[in-house]
Amino acid sequence: MKRLLIGLAAAAALAGCCTQPCNGIKESRTTYVADALAPYVESGELPGAVSMLYKDGVTEVACVGYADVAAKRKITTDDVYMQCSQTKGFCGVTVAKLVEEGKLNLDDPVSKYLPEFATLWVDGGETNGVKTLVKAANVLTVRMCLNHTGGFPFEICAKQGNIKGGGWSGGAPLRQTAAIAAASPLLFEPGTKVQYSNTGIDIGAAVVEVVTGMKWEDYLKKEVLEPLGMKSTWFWPTDGQLKNQIEMYDCHKNAPATWRLQHDWQQCPYNDGHVFASAGAGLWTTANDQYKFYKMLMNLGVGDNGVRILKEETVKSILAVSTRPKGLGGYSLGLSAPEVDGEDQWFGHGGAWGTNCMVNWHKRELKLWAVQLFGDPRPWDKARDDASEKFFKSTIDSDGVDAYTGRMK
Repeated sequence: MKRLLIGLAAAAALAGCCTQPCNGIKESRTTYVADALAPYVESGELPGAVSMLYKDGVTEVACVGYADVAAKRKITTDDVYMQCSQTKGFCGVTVAKLVEEGKLNLDDPVSKYLPEFATLWVDGGETNGVKTLVKAANVLTVRMCLNHTGGFPFEICAKQGNIKGGGWSGGAPLRQTAAIAAASPLLFEPGTKVQYSNTGIDIGAAVVEVVTGMKWEDYLKKEVLEPLGMKSTWFWPTDGQLKNQIEMYDCHKNAPATWRLQHDWQQCPYNDGHVFASAGAGLWTTANDQYKFYKMLMNLGVGDNGVRILKEETVKSILAVSTRPKGLGGYSLGLSAPEVDGEDQWFGHGGAWGTNCMVNWHKRELKLWAVQLFGDPRPWDKARDDASEKFFKSTIDSDGVDAYTGRMK
């Protein structure tokens, strides 16, 4: 059985894998990742996954296992899935676009666009049951919101009667989330520490709304998603897409993964009026679509279709390298990024359900991983990393790739 699975994975990779990939993808005809993951699919520990590796003008596409184990529905690069915090990078790109157009400065006070942030209070701790609030001395900037140094909690939520607010899990419009955050104590003085925060990213998106006069999600679609041809990426997946979604599973040690309906942070149905766009998390996508977005970042602002989204220098200066103060770790605008750029440095982002995509613009390399998993252990991670290294270290002959007749059309 193991030999059969490996053979099927190799055949899929040679044929273009799973389903018709993005336009312009040239296949590497290597099967490093598919071969490495086959034993974990056979054991049931890994239900299914999509891996896409890019180098030297070619891509290794590996679709292993199932999007739905019970239904025996094989996973494909066109299956929709929740990318969670990878949404943050999309917000970063919209902010970067306004910066390069001179419509926004990263060091602008947030209060310039959202007056409710003019006076902020920091949690000073509690003594004898009395909580102390200290007026913030530092000015909260747009930069701080986008790189997690603003002092906001992961998510912020306020409930009053049937009114619920606060980002992705709370379910509220961006401006309402921002207003709740402005009225709540900060965890620390802005710009002095790091706290990973959906709230800060949502505030950045609310600033975009003020600057553009558009809903953030509409601006994102107009300026990024549509130009890149990302037709399957949106906050409200269609019923048709959800029929082919990558199902969610819990990981178990030395045992098959088990299906779960959803995580508590999400509430079915996923596409009705109770779902609000959140820049901190919330975009559904496919491996093919996500590949287009990160390929644009790897190409320093130009999509594979030739459409320029950002200037080269914009990507290099505020997306591919950290925008935090020294000593606070690497992070740019909604993207994990190195403190100091270099030839071996990668930038990108992961998501709570296990997805991840990173790019290296110096070497023109990309690695994408799409799953919907919870819990540990994940013993295949090392095998996947080792297989990826083999791909990136190998010399790939891309001559004659277009003439290969076995690729699916």
